[in-house]
Amino acid sequence: MRNVTIAATQMACSDEVSENVEKGERLVRDAVSKGANIVLLQELFEGYYFCQDELPEHYARAKPAKGHPTIEHFKDVAKELGVVLPISFYEEAGNARFNSIAIIDADGKMLGVYRKSHIPHGSGYQEKFYFSPGDTGFKVWETAFGKIGVGICWDQWFPECARSMALMGAEMLFYPTAIGSEQFDADYDSSGHWRRVMQGHAGANIMPLVASNRVGTESGRTGTEMTFYGTSFIANETGDVVAETDRTAETVLASTFDLDAIAEMRGSWGIYRDRRPELYGTIATLDGQSSFARRV
Repeated sequence: MRNVTIAATQMACSDEVSENVEKGERLVRDAVSKGANIVLLQELFEGYYFCQDELPEHYARAKPAKGHPTIEHFKDVAKELGVVLPISFYEEAGNARFNSIAIIDADGKMLGVYRKSHIPHGSGYQEKFYFSPGDTGFKVWETAFGKIGVGICWDQWFPECARSMALMGAEMLFYPTAIGSEQFDADYDSSGHWRRVMQGHAGANIMPLVASNRVGTESGRTGTEMTFYGTSFIANETGDVVAETDRTAETVLASTFDLDAIAEMRGSWGIYRDRRPELYGTIATLDGQSSFARRV
């Protein structure tokens, strides 16, 4: 038996970094008081989701990973509480900028950084203006409480991301998120679709999954507005939602899993034994044919 308790936070953000860091820490402490060993904070929680607009002034939000004040702050929190913390941040690296996450182990040491692989661009989610595509490749981290794979928001819509992390040995999947209303249609609600896709990742890979989303309404600087729909959740190894919250609450949710029992189940199903990677070449192409459509 190897029990681990994993948690998601859900909160509204102001545009004051110190306020958000303080609130994030408060929610982490709340989760740990409920027994959490790994706590996930939402995507880009330091401030507003600035990608509603295309404004060069927002580039100043990016900071290098080394010595990053928010990462350093949560390294101290992780060490004090003995908790694993994936921390989302806007990373400056030379002349490039990335949507990144730092993985802090329970002893306060940073295990490394993952840079978001899939960068969306559409009404309200104009991320290609701010972020280069991640160059780290997918990552799996050996933490004090098990092996974790972490994707970031748009990554969660791609089964290739989840399966890659599972093949690399992940035992749990984590997705920090910022998603809500769509500017092209205020009545469109993707929350159910969003959750079902990730429930599929959990069930298909037979491992727990945590998704942490923000709440609240945020205004851009060019007249835009988005309402984030929360509904953060934890799914178990068959894809069932075992913990969830609503569209407005600032809260934490936690659930406990026996990783050894899940590993036994994962092996007994044979989904990794029976894979046929030699048949999956089309998935590594954009058009389903590769080599410029077989050279026409």
